[in-house]
Order: sequence, then structure tokens, then C-alpha cells
Amino acid sequence: MDFWHVLTHDAPMFVWPVKFCVAMTAATYVLSILTNNVSQVDRVWTFLPAIYTIYYALLPLWPSVPPTYLFPYTPEAIPATLRETFSPRTLLMASLVVTWMFRLSYNTWRRGLFNLKDEDYRWAVLRQKISPFLFQVFNFFFIAIAQNIILFLLGLPAARAAAQPHTPLSTSDYILGTLGFLIILTEFVSDNQQYSFQTFKHSGNLNPNEWPGAKIQWTKHDAERGFVTRGLWAWSRHPNFLCEQSFWIIITLIPLLSPDSPKLDFPPTSLASLTPLLPCLVLCSLFFSSTIFTESISKAKYPVAYSAYQERVAMFLPLLTPVWGALLSIQGRKGSVDSMVYGDGPNSKGKGKAE
Repeated sequence: MDFWHVLTHDAPMFVWPVKFCVAMTAATYVLSILTNNVSQVDRVWTFLPAIYTIYYALLPLWPSVPPTYLFPYTPEAIPATLRETFSPRTLLMASLVVTWMFRLSYNTWRRGLFNLKDEDYRWAVLRQKISPFLFQVFNFFFIAIAQNIILFLLGLPAARAAAQPHTPLSTSDYILGTLGFLIILTEFVSDNQQYSFQTFKHSGNLNPNEWPGAKIQWTKHDAERGFVTRGLWAWSRHPNFLCEQSFWIIITLIPLLSPDSPKLDFPPTSLASLTPLLPCLVLCSLFFSSTIFTESISKAKYPVAYSAYQERVAMFLPLLTPVWGALLSIQGRKGSVDSMVYGDGPNSKGKGKAE
């Protein structure tokens, strides 16, 4: 096959990742058919980016010939400098992605989504909106193939870093690395706040042992509203999605802003000049479209309250939330909207409320 010949001779670093991506695509699709559950990719999403990143970070460790099928290996066609020495920059990226993996895996586990019988609620809604045939077409081309390709793309920044000279970390590496860990921490807080709220909503009891940052005194009004609007969620309707996109933007930028990277065209002069940004651009496009669909479900379930939330709080960027509040003040509607979004209880003012 011409593609495989070109890949083997011109881009040997991608031989094993492409094989692994094809295998995972086939496995997740077959499992989705056998189980009638299309959340198989959702489960492997928690660790596949880490597998791809670790592969590039540990190229010197892998054998030149795989001992078993799909075992990672480093083809001898890869330059010796990449096979014999580690890249400090790629190791930094691997540490970030592995930390990201533990956060996401923990959140997925406590929500019960590693159970093979559980399926993301959005797929159930989509099943009702389109015919079974179209859903299976969507399952094959988007859920199984496209999403596995996206997961493969998330490993490409590490491949770019591994292909650069293996020089010590630079100032940009330290700055972006620190920001990456802070974003993971912030996303962890947003996950915990959402989980704390959902637990209270379904049990009616406050948990005194919540993680720091999630010890919010939820009220009956919060539970009746149906969705979380306190903590980070008072400033962004999707702080977890904002952090997720920001994290992969940082991962993409680490090799691009290093002293060893060729100068980027800015502003971009062509579509080709955007290629280095492809991983984060594709991911952000996916998250934006997914958020639109998620919000349509929430708005259908809570038409009045969620519409007010959309008016009051920015979708992603917290800096826009005070702007929306100012616009509502000019219209003389801020008090009534705040009452619907934040409630009239003892916690309607202060720490859990955006101004």
C-alpha cells in the first residue's frame, strides 16, 4: 500500500501510533455494536492521549522490533538522535498529560462511566432525534473514526517536541508547564463542584468531606433549579470545558514556542500555516459543537432558568460574565435574572455569585 510505504520510509515515528489508532478504532466500533453502547470511545478518551504522548516521550526505551502485536517499538528508520536520547521537553509534556489522565480517569470512575453498561446521556438524546440507520452512520464515521483520529492528533505535539533538538528546557517550557498544571488543578476543582452539586441534588445531603474548593453550602433552591451555578460555574457555564481546551492549547504551544521551533507565520498566511495548530483547533471545534448540543438539552429540560443562565454567565470566558451582568443592569433586568440563576437563599450573594 502506497500510504504504508510512505509512512514507513518518510515518517517512521508514526508507524506504531497509526497502527494503534487503527486497532483502537476497530475495537471501539465493534464493541459499540456488540454492546449497543457507543460510549466506548468516551472510556478510552481518558487514557489514549497519554499513551500516544508517552510513546513519543520514551522512544529510547522501546525495542526496535515489537515482541508482540501492538507492543510499542521504535523503528530503526527513526534517526539515532531520537532513539538514543530523551527529550526533556517531551518528558515535561508527558508528565502534564499523565496528570491530566489521572484527573479525568478519577472523574470518569466516580461518575460510573467505566461501567460498560453506562452510556453518555447525550447519545441517548441523539438516538431519539435521528433514525437508527443515520445514528449507526454517525457512530461509524464520527464516534468511532473521527474521535479516534482526534485522540491520535493530541499526541502530535509530543512528536513535534521529540523531533526537535534535545536541549534543556527553556523559559517558555517552564511558563507553559506551570500554566498546564494550574489548569489541571482548576479543572479538578470544577469537576468536584459539579460532582458535589449532583450528589446533593440527588441525595439532599451535604457531604462534609468534599474536596477543597467544592465545600459549597448547596440549598434547596439550587437543587430545584437543576443545574450548578455556584463556584467556578458562576463565572463560566462550562469551566471544565474551558480548562480542557486551554490545556490542549498549551500542550500544542509547548513545542511551537520553544527556541528550537521554526518561526510560525503570524498572522497565518495560508491554511497550511495553521497545520501545527491542528490538534488544539480540532479539539476546540469539537468542544464548541458538543457544548452547543449539550446546552440545547439543558435548555429543553430547564427552559426558563437555563435561558437566564445563558444571559447572565458566559459560555466559556469568565471575563465576559461581568460584561453580561452590566448589560443586564442597563436593561434593568439584572436583579430578576440573578434571582433565577443564583437564587434568593443565604448563599445568593458573595463567594458563589458572579458580579
